Amino acid sequence: MRFFKIITLKDYSVFFWIILISISGILVFSIYSQNKQEQTNRFIGSLENIYLKKTIQEITKNLDPRFTSIEYVSKSGDTYENIVNNLNININEKKLILDTILKEKSLKILRVNQKFTFKFDNLSNEKIVKFGIETDKKNEVIFNKIKSENKFVTKKIKKNFKKNLVYKETIITSSLYSSAINLGIKPNVILEFARLYGFQVDFQRDIWKNDSFQIIYEEFVNENNKIVDTGEIIFANLNLQDSDLQLYKYEYEKNKVDYFDENGKSVRKTLMKTPINGARLSSSFGKRKHPILGYTKMHLGTDFAAPKGTPIMASGDGKVLKAGWCGGGGNCVKIKHNSTYQTVYAHMSKFGRGIKRGVKVKQGQIIGYVGSTGLSTGPHLHYEVIENGKKINSQKLKLPSGKILKGEERKKFEVDKIKIDVLKSNLIAKN
Repeated sequence: MRFFKIITLKDYSVFFWIILISISGILVFSIYSQNKQEQTNRFIGSLENIYLKKTIQEITKNLDPRFTSIEYVSKSGDTYENIVNNLNININEKKLILDTILKEKSLKILRVNQKFTFKFDNLSNEKIVKFGIETDKKNEVIFNKIKSENKFVTKKIKKNFKKNLVYKETIITSSLYSSAINLGIKPNVILEFARLYGFQVDFQRDIWKNDSFQIIYEEFVNENNKIVDTGEIIFANLNLQDSDLQLYKYEYEKNKVDYFDENGKSVRKTLMKTPINGARLSSSFGKRKHPILGYTKMHLGTDFAAPKGTPIMASGDGKVLKAGWCGGGGNCVKIKHNSTYQTVYAHMSKFGRGIKRGVKVKQGQIIGYVGSTGLSTGPHLHYEVIENGKKINSQKLKLPSGKILKGEERKKFEVDKIKIDVLKSNLIAKN
C-alpha cells in the first residue's frame, strides 16, 4: 500500500522567504547605487561650479610653501659676512652659517660672480636647512643641516663638465678685440689676453693691420655640448711686424701660476701699459690746445679714443679711492696701487659692477666703460698715472720685470714649454 505525502503551502514557505529576501536585497542595492551615482554627479557638478572654483583658488593662493629657495651672485666688494647678514634669519643662525663658511678652506677667498643658494624651512625657527656656494662654474660646496646637533655637514660636488682645449688664430684686420670676437672667442678670454700683453704692448700704437695672434685656452661644455665656462689661457702668441711674443702658462710653485716668455721671464709688472683694448691714442701726455676750453695747457694724461661702452680695465691691483663725478673728468675712478703709484680713469659712461670707494680690484678687472661725460668732445678714456704724487707720462713708464726662472726651475719650464708646443702642433693639425 503506497502512502503519498500531501505537500501543503506551509512546506514551501522557506523557499518563498528566501526569494522575497533576495528580491528585496536587489531592490535596496539598486536604489543605493542609483543614489550614490546621483550624489557623485552632484559632487562633480559642484566642483565645476565657477564660484566654488574661485573660492578654492582664493584660499589656496595665500598658502605659502613650506620650503623656499633664494639665489645670490656675489659682487665686487661683497664679504661672506654682509651676504649672510642680509638673510632674514636670527642672529644665532647667521653666526652658525658664517662660522661654517669660514671653516671651509676651499672658500677662503670670496670671488666675484660666485653663486649662493639658500633653502628655507618656513615652519622652523632655525630656517636654513641647506645652502650651497659655487667655488667656480665647475665646483660647488653643499652644506646640509643636522638639526639634532645644530650644525652643517659639508659635501663637495664636482659638476660633470668636459674640458676642451681650444686653438684659435687669425690675422688682425681692425682691432685685436673685434678680430677675436669674429673668431667666436669669449670676451673674458680676450680681456685676459689683453691683460697679459698689456705690460709690454701698447695696443693703440704697437699693433698694425695684418699682425696676427694665436691662442690656446680651456673651454668647459656640459652634456649637451653647450659652453658653460672658459678657463685659463695655456699659450698665446702675438706676432707684431713678424716678431713673435710668445707666452706660456707655468706653475712655478704649488698653486702659483704665471706667464713666461720663451726665455723664462715673467711678463707681469706693477701696471699695464694700456688699460683698454680696441682704442687708438688720440692725445698724448704734454702741452696741447684744450679742445673745449680753447687755450693751451699741460695735458697730464693720455687719451684713448674708443667706441662708447668699450671696457676699461684696472691697470694694476689696488684699492678704489674714488668712483664718482670728477667735474671736467666726468665719471671717473681713482685707484691706489701701492705707496708709489696711483691711476685715474676719466670720462666713463658708467662704472663696472660693484666699483665703489673702498673696494679692492685686481689687475685687468673691468672698472668702467668708455663714455664722454664731463668736458669731452667724444667718447674716449683719459688715463693718468701718478708716481709719488706727481702725474707722469704713462707711455714712458719703465717698470721692473717680474720673476726670471733659473736653475732647476728653468729646466722644468723648458720641459713644460716643449709639451705646450707639441700640444699646439696637434691642435693645429686637427683644425
